[in-house]
This record gives sequence, C-alpha cells and structure tokens, in this order.
Amino acid sequence: MAVSSHDVLSWLNALQRVYAENKQYLTDLDSAIGDADHGINLERGFTAVQAELTKTPSDGIVSILKTTATVLIRTVGGASGPLYGTFFLRASAACAGKSELQAGDVVTLFGAGVEGILQRGKAELGDKTMVDVWQPALQAMKLALADGADVPGVLRAGVSAAEVGMTNTIPLQAKKGRASYLGPRSVGHQDPGATSSYLMLKTALNIWR
Repeated sequence: MAVSSHDVLSWLNALQRVYAENKQYLTDLDSAIGDADHGINLERGFTAVQAELTKTPSDGIVSILKTTATVLIRTVGGASGPLYGTFFLRASAACAGKSELQAGDVVTLFGAGVEGILQRGKAELGDKTMVDVWQPALQAMKLALADGADVPGVLRAGVSAAEVGMTNTIPLQAKKGRASYLGPRSVGHQDPGATSSYLMLKTALNIWR
C-alpha cells in the first residue's frame, strides 16, 4: 500500500484517541519519575492538532505534518512538546514533493523525525528516554525495508523492536530529564516518553495496513 494524505490524517486522528484512552496510564508512569503530566499533555496536544486540522483542511502530507508540529510545540508542555514537535517538523521536510508515501518514504519520514529528536534532546541509547524506542525501531524498519517489506511489514518490524525497547527502559537509570534527578530511584519504572513513542508507532501500523 501507499500512504496518502488521508491516511496521515487518519493516523493523527487515531493518535488523539489513543492518547486520550491512555492519558491516565501515561500520567501514572510519569508520576513515578517525572512531572505526572505526560498523558495529560499529549491528550491536550493531539486534541488541539485534531481541531486545527479539522478547522483548516490541509492540501498535502507536508502541510499536515508541519501543522501538527506547530500545534504540538505551542500546546504541549515539558520536554514532549519540543521533541514531538521537532519530530513532525523534520518528518514534514522529509516528505517534500510527495503526494503519497511508499515503504521507503515511510522509513525516511520516521528516520528524519528520530534524527530531530536526537538533535533536540541530546539523549543516547540507554539514557531511559524515548530514544530507547526510536533507535531500535528505526534500525528494524531499515532492515525490513532492505528485505523488501511493504509499509505494513516495515511498521511491524519497527513496532516489535519498539516494544522491546520500551520494556528495556524499566531496569535503566535515567540520565536525562526530570527522571535523572532521582538517580537510582528511577530504576524499575518504565519511561513514559518511550511508552508514548511506542504507541505512536503502533498506531501507525494499525492505521496504515
């Protein structure tokens, strides 16, 4: 399959539902090692994205992703707004000139977004952040693409790796963000940013089948 602008809108609308449904779960994760607002922030941010995209229909993938970035940066507090905003801003640039996305374009979209997160957050693998989901997921997606996978195949590989990365944050000690202030007390808790990142990728798979 190819991913159209309608499919991108469907993904973003689905993310609003997913983050609304998981608002308390994500906030509970964040209450253990953060500011106890991760789920609240994401639900608010993607609800605002949905409202903006409904009010001002977009004419293409780039515009949709750029609008998403702008709204998230404006409405989401903490580190999540700048990080996810940068993700979607970089993703929009990677889709320039594309009216639909093939499997390689999807990998490029996520790759650009992840690069933005790395540059903005300065986190590395093992720091107990969303990077612990995105880096292995992106690597798995690239390998699947090299093996000839289509869009769902690429995303399935990414989601599988993302889930492992998410659970692997539990025994880690946080080295970035508010959680790092807890030192050894951050061990034993799943990272909320890694969890919301996993949900983002899993939702793409559920929608782009």
